[in-house]
Amino acid sequence: MAPGNVPSEWVSNPPNDARLIEDLSYDSLRLMELTVVLEQMFEVGPYRPENLYGVRTVGSVVDLVETSLSMVQGKTEGTK
Repeated sequence: MAPGNVPSEWVSNPPNDARLIEDLSYDSLRLMELTVVLEQMFEVGPYRPENLYGVRTVGSVVDLVETSLSMVQGKTEGTK
């Protein structure tokens, strides 16, 4: 798919295999914004660069957030 030609159905619900840069036209600034939004929205992070290496698709973003949330939950359960 050519950059900038994002199907309308992907705007609100992109498939897990949609690539952030190639399919959704994310640039470096947009990737940084996504990182900050995820950290604030899910109260995780801050993400370290090594955590973000390999995050290329919507599905890998979901996996990153789920892993982060399970780590946070594990820490809070350990303090009870």
